[in-house]
Amino acid sequence: QVQFVESGGGSVQPGGSLRLSCTASGISFSIHVMGWYRQAPGKQRELVADITTLGGTNYAESVKGRFTISRDNAKNTVYLQMNSLKLEDTAVYYCNARYITNYWGQGTQVTVSS
Repeated sequence: QVQFVESGGGSVQPGGSLRLSCTASGISFSIHVMGWYRQAPGKQRELVADITTLGGTNYAESVKGRFTISRDNAKNTVYLQMNSLKLEDTAVYYCNARYITNYWGQGTQVTVSS
C-alpha cells in the first residue's frame, strides 16, 4: 500500500519561509522521480519542482531562486524549502512520485497572507 505523509504547510506572511516534507512508504523511493505540485483555487494543478533519482532538479519559472527541492533516499523523504513566499504561492501543495505509475499525496495547505 502506497502512502505519503506530508507536513510543513501552514500560514505565513509574505517574505516568510516554510519547509514541506513528504515521506513515502510502499514504493521503491530511490527509483522514482519525486516532485511537488500545487493547485490554487480555480486553477489547474501545476508543477512546482521535481528531482530525479540522480538529484537533477527542475523548477517552475515562478519559483526559481526562491524554492529548493531536495531528497533523502535513506529516509524516503522529499523536501521543498520555500523562501521569500509571495501571496501567489498560496495553494494546496501535493507530493508526487513518478516512475511507471504516478502516485500522489493528500496535499498540504500553504497560505501566504498579510
